[in-house]
Amino acid sequence: MATQPQKSQTPEPAQPSQQSQQAQQAQQQEQAQGSQKQIDLASKIRNIPDFPVPGILFRDITTLLKDAEAFSYAIDQLTDRLKDLKPDKIVAIESRGFIFGAPIAYKLGAGFVPVRKLGKLPADTVVAEYELEYGTNTVEMHVDAISPGERVVIVDDLLATGGTTRATIELVEQLDGDIVALAFLIELTELGAREYLEGFNIVTLLQF
Repeated sequence: MATQPQKSQTPEPAQPSQQSQQAQQAQQQEQAQGSQKQIDLASKIRNIPDFPVPGILFRDITTLLKDAEAFSYAIDQLTDRLKDLKPDKIVAIESRGFIFGAPIAYKLGAGFVPVRKLGKLPADTVVAEYELEYGTNTVEMHVDAISPGERVVIVDDLLATGGTTRATIELVEQLDGDIVALAFLIELTELGAREYLEGFNIVTLLQF
């Protein structure tokens, strides 16, 4: 009389203990709280009076940049406010705009385009002038940096009078880009740049 082979039994996976489940839940709660942590970015800005000339209060961002947590938070906050706009390109203004523009482009999966002073770019460019207190200055961008209809966010560290930003807007418009936002870490409200740039979506984290 033949006997049937016994079926091998696969042991059931061990269930996590109540203690390990509680530890996992606590870790998840801690991570969630950490991601929601608010940082006072204004307190990370160093104020330097009479620089670069007497009567000017200089907002020094290097104290924020050297603080890894604050810098990361600033990038995350700007990125969060721009993500629904789905930009194709982040156009950043030389030179401090590069500090914020590049990581924002990376996080949004967008291309990065540098706007530089005249003579700094090697290929064919479009150019635009803007006024200084004494004379003018010129910025440029490669002619193949933006394709017609691409959605563009212009990024810089500081919005003051808006002159450099206006020139950058002209560069993008020469290439038929669609400007969906102008983004800055800091805005100096008393200089009235919002009125000068009326009609554009302006995103800032700090206002002084």
